[in-house]
Amino acid sequence: MPNSQAVSLTAIVLAGGKSSRMGRDKALISVNGVPLIRRVCEVAQACASKVYVVTPWIERYQDIVPSRCKLIREVGAGESQPFSKDEKPHGPLIGFAQGLAQVQTEWVLLLACDLPNLKEEFLLNWVQHLLKVPEDCIAFLPRHPKGWEPLCGFYRRRCLPSLTEFINKGGRSFQQWLSQHPVQELPLTERSLLFNCNTPADLEQVIGNKRFEL
Repeated sequence: MPNSQAVSLTAIVLAGGKSSRMGRDKALISVNGVPLIRRVCEVAQACASKVYVVTPWIERYQDIVPSRCKLIREVGAGESQPFSKDEKPHGPLIGFAQGLAQVQTEWVLLLACDLPNLKEEFLLNWVQHLLKVPEDCIAFLPRHPKGWEPLCGFYRRRCLPSLTEFINKGGRSFQQWLSQHPVQELPLTERSLLFNCNTPADLEQVIGNKRFEL
């Protein structure tokens, strides 16, 4: 459970990708015997009052994530039915919007489910900076040379109408949506925190550092 704090915060963990480049479900790869999706949820619980997991495959993860996490079944934009077994997911932007619609707190921490280097102490430190984010900014995110890092950062709940409008017009890119709004940069001292394991080569890299157990 989170420590007492001035910032009201919910976390959303996205687990809707096909893991096609990895060849198997990244969320189920173990770090020190703990599946990645459970590890990310446990770290998120350190600073968030609630943790939502948005996924088309609730049955796959319901016995793996911590019991206090709530799973939300992702559906395609404008649809009422969940994805079929072989259907391609519609992307993280739609999953985020569906999770955000459930949120009651001012701020939301959005996380991918495959962040092996995520650390509780860094999240707690970042949360303290939210009080200084200008009111006109909809998000507090790390930046890389090609744009924002949208799947490890913070968003204001009030961005939902803008996000919904963007999706309804066919938008699917976080970068395009964020380019339309003020965003505060989250300064990083360790970029390795954002590392996600997308390919077997990525996995071999971390296995070489003996950080993963298979």
